[in-house]
Amino acid sequence: MRLKVAVLPGDGIGPEVMKVATKVIRTLADISGFEFQSQEYPIGGAALDATGFPLPKTTLDACLDSDAVLLGAVGSAKFDSLPQNRRPEAGLLQLRIALGGFANLRPAMAYSSLTECSPLRAAIVAGADILFVRELLGGLYFGEPRGFDAATHSAFNTMRYSESEIERVARVAFEQARQRKSKVTSVDKANVLETSQLWRSVVKRVAQSYPDVALDHFYVDAFAMHLVTTPQRFDVVLTENLFGDILSDEAAAITGSLGMLPSASIGGAVNLYEPVHGSAPDIAGRNLANPLGAIASAAMMLRYTAALHREADEMETAIRSVLAQGYRTADIHRSPSEQQVSTTEMGSLVEEALTGAVIRRQAYHAV
Repeated sequence: MRLKVAVLPGDGIGPEVMKVATKVIRTLADISGFEFQSQEYPIGGAALDATGFPLPKTTLDACLDSDAVLLGAVGSAKFDSLPQNRRPEAGLLQLRIALGGFANLRPAMAYSSLTECSPLRAAIVAGADILFVRELLGGLYFGEPRGFDAATHSAFNTMRYSESEIERVARVAFEQARQRKSKVTSVDKANVLETSQLWRSVVKRVAQSYPDVALDHFYVDAFAMHLVTTPQRFDVVLTENLFGDILSDEAAAITGSLGMLPSASIGGAVNLYEPVHGSAPDIAGRNLANPLGAIASAAMMLRYTAALHREADEMETAIRSVLAQGYRTADIHRSPSEQQVSTTEMGSLVEEALTGAVIRRQAYHAV
């Protein structure tokens, strides 16, 4: 099969982690026999520098003409004086709308070899494996009206959801739960917000079509506490845009770093894959960034877009293997007994582990 991917390195550490992730995919493609085609396009601050727009038409057209989009990170303080719709982050929001991916999947798990990297006690995080299903195209980030009122020296945003927006993302969550532990936790603020009251009502209705999946509800503030005190109790967590953004970042405490977390935005014309971390300008260009979130995002691309489930599993197994051997990038390096490695060295280690696993698998089936 052929997988055509638009690669958007973006800003800060984005180009560094994308270089590593695409190299790992290319290696896997070469030894597994699928065709991987990729080309880079600018977005965010890099696009503003090159074209004056955070999402140039050439970039958007290339994304819509691809099987998938793989993105590094966007964001640069040098553009903070620009209007909101001209900043690097606006390019990402525009891209999400154009691609139409309304369900953002963000897994967060406690790797058995990384429990010492979490600020939480090992007994708390051990075995935790959560999939956040975040609604991506509604809520405060996109609701209208929004803006500043100079006359009253105030600003305003609008949180808005329709039943159809809630229902479609809820169905994604329940379908994902059927492939995991058959449990959905819906997070809202239904004791205060009308949008959350609608959210809870629609989720309850959708749940009736999935009698095999257990459903419970949490207020967002209570869930935020339980996420770092009893994370093992959760499986699939369904929530709206803003809550999902914040809570899935909080879940980095389970793995020890935002650099470990991947994501997939699905449900639209073209799926978008990106690590959860930001552009991290303070370490950009220093070969310090953790590429594992980007590599794991690439694995999600193989699973959800290309249906290459075996290859996706092998990429994720390679990540676990390298971590089990004690290799760490700076963000997860905690002990003198571990070996700190650079961005490119971590990528090479994953490549080596992946290559070895695929060759052994091929040799076994050849016998």
